[in-house]
Amino acid sequence: MKTTVDADFLALPLSTVTQAAINAAKDSGATHVDVRIERTRTGLLSLRDAKPEMQSDEILAGLGVRVIVNGAWGFASSPEISVETARKLAMSAVAMAKTSKPLSTEFVTLVTEPVYSDKTWVSDYEIDPFAVSDSDKKDRLAQLSNELLKTEIVNHTSAHTMYVKEQKHYADSYGTSTTQQRIRIQTQIEAISIGSSGFESMRTLAQPAGFGWEWMDNKHWDWDAEIAELPTLLAEKVAAPSVEPGRYDVLVHPSNLWLTIHESIGHATELDRAIGYEANYAGTSFATPDKLNTLQYGSSLMNVTGDRSTAHGLSTVGFDDEGVAAQQWDIIKDGVLVGYQLDRRIAARVNRDRSNGCAFADSPAHVPIQRMPNVSLAANPTGPTYDEMVASMEDGIIIKGDKSWSIDMQRYNFQFTGQQFHRVKNGTIVGQLKDVAYQATTTDFWGSMKVVGGPSTYVLGGAFNCGKAQPGQVAAVSHGCPAAIFGKVNILNTVAEAGK
Repeated sequence: MKTTVDADFLALPLSTVTQAAINAAKDSGATHVDVRIERTRTGLLSLRDAKPEMQSDEILAGLGVRVIVNGAWGFASSPEISVETARKLAMSAVAMAKTSKPLSTEFVTLVTEPVYSDKTWVSDYEIDPFAVSDSDKKDRLAQLSNELLKTEIVNHTSAHTMYVKEQKHYADSYGTSTTQQRIRIQTQIEAISIGSSGFESMRTLAQPAGFGWEWMDNKHWDWDAEIAELPTLLAEKVAAPSVEPGRYDVLVHPSNLWLTIHESIGHATELDRAIGYEANYAGTSFATPDKLNTLQYGSSLMNVTGDRSTAHGLSTVGFDDEGVAAQQWDIIKDGVLVGYQLDRRIAARVNRDRSNGCAFADSPAHVPIQRMPNVSLAANPTGPTYDEMVASMEDGIIIKGDKSWSIDMQRYNFQFTGQQFHRVKNGTIVGQLKDVAYQATTTDFWGSMKVVGGPSTYVLGGAFNCGKAQPGQVAAVSHGCPAAIFGKVNILNTVAEAGK
């Protein structure tokens, strides 16, 4: 297991540069200074029909300095990492704060956080994907693609992998200094059928995760088994009837439910949205602070936590981009809204004692903003297995895999589709359906949750591309959850809806 930050990043003049910025800003009147030196390397590899289609390897590096002067923010950044640049950026950030002060409607303060001196954190991975040869990566994707292409039902395949190494050194004027390195990977393989019945596709259910290239062996996810099953599933989907709209019990697999959590709980419990401070990119939230400890968000089986500490989580860190140590906390307890996501600024604004570590910037050129942690639905410790859940359904639909979605600007009224839809009658899967979407309001949907699966059904899902703010920033985030059964959910036929 990797336990140290790469030597070439540590060889940069990290502490010398950050201290130069801190000293220059403080000498110019700043009461708070934080400095980030970042380097993010992103690799992409795509194959079409087992042949290379696109490949890239990009590095984004730089230095960002943020200050508070007389209650106003200032920020400056540069791709150059040097002592001279650090001093210049500090002066520019202070000048920006002084210029913006007359226009400011808020006196910015930050809640306190203990000092963490010279701390190092490395995410939980084994094989750096950038240490794996391009040919080995290509060969693995081509092997999986060729297995699909051997079958009659599959006319084309696409295979895509993205892998990221993120390195950050943070220091602030209180004495905190942290250096971190984390790896994440996302791979999707899609099988496509084009025939007399039209176009259909189905992709793997493997989720993005905080692993290295070891994610592509069969120890953590059984790629070979999933690829072997995919053509049969695709053939069933091609021949499947269109769903009859109505109300059904729905068993939502974690490969689909993670996205519902993300949109209807994750974004809704960002406190900057809930107080109306943030509305860009995804609106505000119905879950306003006056509802804290009273809003019945869902059934009593519903327990949701936020955390920055889950092993292999996409939002997992040792410390956030304001020097706050990783934590775990309750967001929904026994179905009731009990917590929010906070950074140091928003925590101070709502009179909280401490941030729960939700600040993140996606590059040195952007300021840290409040971003989503890993937001996860807890499994029922004594809950049923997946097979037991299927057997308990008299008349229902199983939904697996994410696809398209839509939710209103209050995170309240939504509609989701998926990759696979299996019809269940009297505890037995009797075939697939297609053209399925489920529609509900957030509280009605989570209120209808009547069975929560046990630990064996739990999967850590998520996405690389959660967007927020203007200028826009992108963050990776995980959502763990078990399978769950929801009673009498409104099922739509997407083809019929599109024709209206």
